Amino acid sequence: MFFGHLALICAAVFTGAALYINVAEQPARLTLDDATLLSEWKPAYKRGFAMQAPLAAVGCLLGLIAWWQTGGAWFLVGAIFMIANWPWTLLAIMPTNNTLMATGETEAGPQSRALIEKWGSLHAVRTLLGALAAIAFLIALSGL
Repeated sequence: MFFGHLALICAAVFTGAALYINVAEQPARLTLDDATLLSEWKPAYKRGFAMQAPLAAVGCLLGLIAWWQTGGAWFLVGAIFMIANWPWTLLAIMPTNNTLMATGETEAGPQSRALIEKWGSLHAVRTLLGALAAIAFLIALSGL
């Protein structure tokens, strides 16, 4: 169960970070003017990605190890929810990220603001995936 507990910790930290972005950081940044909004989003996104991407991968790996050791299907379910953040990010969020990263602060305006608002909605799916992984790991650890 050691690896299952570690998987749960990864899922919980991932979810907490993602939730913080959605309920605190994103609403706060949206109060900024367009240029400042974009210049704040860029480094914040890079730092968030550097933290959340490894958490998703490690959480998945730990969940898979727990599943292999115990045969508990909920560990597999949690691992799938954790790794689902990767394709979601690459396929659904990355086009928006790339457009925002390519936009200079002097070009910021209503269009870049709308993309950052869209990004926030897309990011909320990552929060949901992390929460579902944490719930699955909790179910697995509870023995249900």
